[in-house]
Amino acid sequence: MSYPSSGRARTSARRRPGPANLSHPSRRAFPVNTEQAAARATARGTARTVAAQAARQEATRTEALDRLLDEAQRAPQQPAATFAELGLPPALVSTLGRRGINAPFAIQARALPDALAGRDVLGRAQTGSGKTLAFGLPLLTRLAATPSASAVDDSSAGASRNQRPRRTPGAPRTPGAPRTPGAPRTPGAPRALVLVPTRELALQVADALAPLGDAVGVRLTTVFGGVPYGRQLSALERGVDVVVATPGRLVDLIERGVCRLDEIEVTVLDEADYMADLGFLPVVTRLLELTPGGGQRMMFSATLDRGVAALVAKFLTDPAAHAVSPAAAPVEAMDHRVFTVSRDDKVAVAAEVAGRPGRTLIFVRTKHGADRLVTQLGRCGVDAAAIHGNLGQGARQRALSAFAAGSTRVLVATDVAARGIHVDDVDLVVHFDPPNDHKDYLHRSGRTARAGAAGTVVALAHPDQARALARLQAEARVSPTVTAVTPGHDAVRELATSGEPITVRQLPAERSERPDRPGRSRRPGGTARWGGGNRSGGRPDRGPHGDSRARPDRRDAGRDSRQEPRQARSA
Repeated sequence: MSYPSSGRARTSARRRPGPANLSHPSRRAFPVNTEQAAARATARGTARTVAAQAARQEATRTEALDRLLDEAQRAPQQPAATFAELGLPPALVSTLGRRGINAPFAIQARALPDALAGRDVLGRAQTGSGKTLAFGLPLLTRLAATPSASAVDDSSAGASRNQRPRRTPGAPRTPGAPRTPGAPRTPGAPRALVLVPTRELALQVADALAPLGDAVGVRLTTVFGGVPYGRQLSALERGVDVVVATPGRLVDLIERGVCRLDEIEVTVLDEADYMADLGFLPVVTRLLELTPGGGQRMMFSATLDRGVAALVAKFLTDPAAHAVSPAAAPVEAMDHRVFTVSRDDKVAVAAEVAGRPGRTLIFVRTKHGADRLVTQLGRCGVDAAAIHGNLGQGARQRALSAFAAGSTRVLVATDVAARGIHVDDVDLVVHFDPPNDHKDYLHRSGRTARAGAAGTVVALAHPDQARALARLQAEARVSPTVTAVTPGHDAVRELATSGEPITVRQLPAERSERPDRPGRSRRPGGTARWGGGNRSGGRPDRGPHGDSRARPDRRDAGRDSRQEPRQARSA
């Protein structure tokens, strides 16, 4: 019978590609509007041209900025001077002396004269070189020279806006102009802003500057996410001079109407390369646009790229550039190694190395990767902690404290979160995931070999990653020892037995304060514990969920109670 054969022939004919059946209603050719097509093509070409021009302009600005900083690096070092000779107030000089800081670091000696003179400053220095005091000392000096009252009276802390003293209407203060002696701080209107990328850096900057601010009557507070709003709202309501903030929480408070930046005299971007990275550049630009144009602006970072040139061109006026070390300086005190390992053996090799008696800091690219690696190390019998942006402030601080005290010998961190890690006796850094570029490699590696000590840096690479990693290390001017390893390899066992055993220090006792119930317990002046009263008194501000009650973050409230003393001191 021919039926099956003809059936197969018909099936194959349907599947055989051929010319479209234009007679079918769904396949009829419609006339093309040539003018619209030409307009769309022109628009696409214009967009590509604009993007290319913007890329060339950005490259030109970056090259000019690099040349400016290289010239500053080659400039002869000025004779060593004391803090008093640089022009700091006696109160700051004596406070620095009591803390054992008697001579300025290189970046401080270079930047302080221009910063004290009120110029915009662009500084480049390695991590741990003293950038915090390089911008903090001139900031405190300027605010102390134009003092406000030491504090708003406690009786007016919870009063309504109309009951508080304020400036004469129609006479706004020019940024940088002296304030009337005895005039109170304006609630919610700080005079200086320090922007940092992470909560840990915010606490670090506050710890360094708060004692100095107390010496000259300058009040400071921190603003960052991961903790309840209550203390931050209360500090802003009382009035502060300096706010050290991460961008996200600061934008949140501005949108809630409890903070404004129209009285800012000094703006600082610390770790400007990360602040200007893809995720931070829009919000940083928005915040800088809210500050007065006549104020002083300073940017400090270990590296100055990734969009910093655009910020410099837009917001800094004739900046004084200062650099004390090139961005790609090799770290001679480090022993750089590369372990080429298969994907199946990578975790086992990392676990064997991390089981060593000394401290080990492991870098990964993603937050989920950090949690996953901690779990995998735990299954191998290695106790590790993670630090990344998805953790609350209490969990992050506990992980850092345990790592510093030695009760946890292994810390797994992402690049951004690691900006707040400052532990001097870390003698091994492991790149579990390859860094994005050579500057990230140097920044990660710089967490070891600190304070003149030696250190080892190991990168774990799959065979298909080895060539890209070699190019990256060549750009960093690093010549590593490359070894193909498996679990139990001699090179792995050598690292697994390296390092001095850690003496575990006693962690400070945590305060077990019970957070007040929202809407019940009230602070002096009538401010509710979890959100604070609004400017008109009585009715609380809208909470972070958008309703009329300021709801606490119950997940963070209980575990972050011990952070309150630190914030209270900063405030």
